[in-house]
Amino acid sequence: MEAIARRIDRPVVLVGMMGVGKSSVGKRLAAVLHCPFVDADDEIEKSAQMTIPEIFENFGEDYFRDGERRVIARLLDQDDGRKVIATGGGAFCNAETRALILEKAIAVWLDSDIDTLVERTSRKNDRPLLKQGDPREILTRLREERRPAYSQAPIHVLSGQGPHSRTVAKILRGIEKWL
Repeated sequence: MEAIARRIDRPVVLVGMMGVGKSSVGKRLAAVLHCPFVDADDEIEKSAQMTIPEIFENFGEDYFRDGERRVIARLLDQDDGRKVIATGGGAFCNAETRALILEKAIAVWLDSDIDTLVERTSRKNDRPLLKQGDPREILTRLREERRPAYSQAPIHVLSGQGPHSRTVAKILRGIEKWL
């Protein structure tokens, strides 16, 4: 793993559906790579001085996506070396954001089955897009709508019910092949 870590010269950006484990896996990946972890959603909330649900409620999804794109661009432009960035579920679906990530980072699509996504997202009540109906139906629809965007990430890793260390190992193998 150390050999792979030394070869990484840019941010590793985790993309995928809400609940797939981008933040929890990202923290573990950053620890293995001995680099910082950044959650783009946390950075958006700091910049806006509001929670993501408040941004959605007060300004709508388009406004949120524009701010999200600007924050991710800033994170990618910072010349502070390697880092792991977890993005929000819809970030990579924005064409501009996706182009920035593909140009300046190693994009990893974390994917999971619907049952896992439903179970994981039910643990929190702060997901604005899931408050608009049946979470299973919404997650299924979003996953299909977003699949064409997510599939543009050069590395695709399935995140299942097992330990996060297994997903981290899959990511590292994917990066090794990509490098």
